[in-house]
Amino acid sequence: MCAEFSTLDATMDTRMSGIHTFPHSRPDRDRLRNILRDYADDPERADRSVFGRVPCPDRRGFLQGAGLTTMCAALGATIPFYRRMPAGFVPEALAQASLFPPGKDDRLTLLNDRPLNAETPAHLLDDDVTPTALHFVRNNGIPPERTDPDGWTLTVDGEVGRPLVFSVGELRKRFEVVSRKLLIECGGNGRSAFDPPVSGNQWTLGAVGNAEWTGVRMSDVLKAAELRPSAVYTGHFGRDNHLSGNPEAQPFSRGIPIRKAMDPGTLIAFAMNGGAIHPSNGAPLRIVVPGWTGSCSQKWLTRIWVRDQVHDSAKMKGMSYRVPRYPVAPGEEVPKDAFRIIEEMPVKSLITNPRTGMVLPVGTSAVAVRGHAWAGDHEVRAVSVSVDFGSNWLAAELSPPPNRHSWQRWRASVPLPSPGYYEIWARATDSQGRTQPFAIAWNPKGYLNNAMHRVSLRVAV
Repeated sequence: MCAEFSTLDATMDTRMSGIHTFPHSRPDRDRLRNILRDYADDPERADRSVFGRVPCPDRRGFLQGAGLTTMCAALGATIPFYRRMPAGFVPEALAQASLFPPGKDDRLTLLNDRPLNAETPAHLLDDDVTPTALHFVRNNGIPPERTDPDGWTLTVDGEVGRPLVFSVGELRKRFEVVSRKLLIECGGNGRSAFDPPVSGNQWTLGAVGNAEWTGVRMSDVLKAAELRPSAVYTGHFGRDNHLSGNPEAQPFSRGIPIRKAMDPGTLIAFAMNGGAIHPSNGAPLRIVVPGWTGSCSQKWLTRIWVRDQVHDSAKMKGMSYRVPRYPVAPGEEVPKDAFRIIEEMPVKSLITNPRTGMVLPVGTSAVAVRGHAWAGDHEVRAVSVSVDFGSNWLAAELSPPPNRHSWQRWRASVPLPSPGYYEIWARATDSQGRTQPFAIAWNPKGYLNNAMHRVSLRVAV
């Protein structure tokens, strides 16, 4: 072994002897993010800054003190064979942390990294307003590198009397600025529970968020452009690129009927939770179409094309964001002409406390249960919970929404008569009398799963 190694080993072993858990401090966590981000951006430069080069034939390089210390702090343990780590190597256990952009909490669950898609565990959705760091991320393509509002413009054209172009600042000045707590949910939220399984991102429950969005009403902007009588649909376009990287390929684009575009709840947003929109959530400008499938809420918005027909982009065709017009059996083949476009999302509830899998202390006789419920374009009228597998239901206390299209808080104290295993079930009923089902209404693309949420817990003996 080279002499340089033995000296470095002794130094590193001493320095790392107190490392236990991740992270020791916020600076440690930030340094780790910076190191891993450097590898994503420029691996060669990262190697020069994190790895050294020594004239030793049995390895390509060794970690410098700061880089190794930070990695071990993140892992919560020393790396016994760190001397054998090749230059450019990142431990598998840290791979996920490197993929979350600044401002996003690494407690999100990563589904994939190309494109980046991440959901929020149910117990982290307990806030009435979802923090920006915890809001789920749904990408279809490659996000733009630049999201600075300076120089960003929005074009409104097509079936309008006055085609218009606005800067973000001009939108603020010309139209009334409003703030609303609005729910966005991916149409495929809950897909992982489908049986037989279906393709697509395997969301569990956390592809949903209820942030406070600030912007202008899309209806005000469309009125200023003087909609023609022929206008029936919008087409939305952003600055992201097709996942293939091919500049000729059509990026993700969807639209909505004019009746929904003119709904006062539909916003062109430029702020999120009182600050700038996070780049992963569509900065600097996006559409928020509350109550409808999240794919309608175009991110990185640059153009609204008013159409005289249903928007016909690639993601408006085939089975994309479509479900059968009639009930089908699990696994059934469905003709392509039997699908309809998804619009309003169904009634749904989420248990945010207790966290599933909890073990409660000996003698616990009741548990405080709480969560949120929502219902597309309508209000939730009731939430009920059961602890005996649906034999009996207890009415929860339900709060009104702070504004239309926001989720609603519900609470209940649930009795636990003895030690043992329990499941808590929750179901919501909307203002149209529609109630969450126990079973999933299967469809070939795994959309609109609004089956009752269930969590398990134990009371210790």
